[in-house]
Amino acid sequence: MTTTTDSPTIILIAGHWLGAWAWDEVLEHLETGHSRPIPITQPGLDEGDPKRAVKTLDDQAAAILDIFAQLGVSRDRPATIVAHSGANAPVSLVLDQHPELVDRVVWVDSGPLATGSAFAPDLPEGLEELPLPSLDVLAQQASLEGLSAEVLERFQSRAVPVPGPVLRQPVELANDARRKIRTTLVCCSIPGAQVLELARAGHAMFAEVANIEHLDVVDLPTGHWPMWSRPRDLAKVIQSAASRAN
Repeated sequence: MTTTTDSPTIILIAGHWLGAWAWDEVLEHLETGHSRPIPITQPGLDEGDPKRAVKTLDDQAAAILDIFAQLGVSRDRPATIVAHSGANAPVSLVLDQHPELVDRVVWVDSGPLATGSAFAPDLPEGLEELPLPSLDVLAQQASLEGLSAEVLERFQSRAVPVPGPVLRQPVELANDARRKIRTTLVCCSIPGAQVLELARAGHAMFAEVANIEHLDVVDLPTGHWPMWSRPRDLAKVIQSAASRAN
């Protein structure tokens, strides 16, 4: 995968249960003449991989860096990363390991993790993977606002179980340079003002937001999956962030 264009590279990474396909509607609205949007499927979320259940966060971070290398991302040509929901774990690792390769990170109803954080540290070791729960259970965990019956059916039919190691593994971070990366926080299911208030209060889920040095907050009121409920508006936010990053 190589290219000679100087358009800014945008790496799109969806959260748990999702692959590159989750960004299809957003891609329809991104101005590809001014950017290179590249959606990816993380290791462990490729249904065709017979070894996907043993993939780890380290595997996912390494895959992102491999794609950087393939696309010619470098200190002189850094990328914009768009991370939705649970993609925040591998992306936090990438920002810690190679902050010089990222000019801006866009967190979509998500945010940076603090060191030692794990999505489900108490997940039983015997549980190899976590499938998408029923919609009733999912609605108790995250907002489904704005999702049509057709979208929900597609979500259920295409969702891939998340590997247990990905959910149990804590992220280990040590490089404060990750906090200097320009950041856009796209707040959907929780208003930006509330997120900032929780961050200042030291809430475990949002505390790391308070340490970001260059932060833009964008409210995009909808549910937890804005790539389906408000794809055009999300595309505009991403395009604007990528333009300001380069």
